Amino acid sequence: MAEELKITSGSRQEVYESLLPQIKSLIEPEDDFIANCANIAAALRQTFGFFWVGFYFVKNQEELVLGPFQGDIACTRIRIGKGVCGTAWEKEETIVVEDVEAFPGHIACSALSKSEIVVPIFKNNVVVAVLDIDSDKLNDFGEVDKIYLEKLALIISEIIAS
Repeated sequence: MAEELKITSGSRQEVYESLLPQIKSLIEPEDDFIANCANIAAALRQTFGFFWVGFYFVKNQEELVLGPFQGDIACTRIRIGKGVCGTAWEKEETIVVEDVEAFPGHIACSALSKSEIVVPIFKNNVVVAVLDIDSDKLNDFGEVDKIYLEKLALIISEIIAS
């Protein structure tokens, strides 16, 4: 049975502080990683109204392949080091982009995307996926998003099958 998220209004930090425990309780009883990623993407998009939220999974250590997402049609495959997602994977760090048009090598899956944050997800100290979130507003992501989405990435890494 699907659960409804209960988010009160407040600062973005307060919303994350309310949302993360709810996501954790939503995904803990489910052992299917794909289903959990789908619900995480939906929860983030529903809560914040982001333009696009989704996952890319590392395949053969050569490329990222599209996973569960919420939003417009997306790029299916991204090479390591390419675009924001491939760069976050290669550098093994979160990347916050205030204006995607200013990011060298940005891959424009949608002209409506204006800013982006990509958070790597690790398993055994290796990037296995990235969480990609796009906004249709410039400079929509900051340090609060980085902190809480990295906390979410740790939660996600705990549910990845060994």
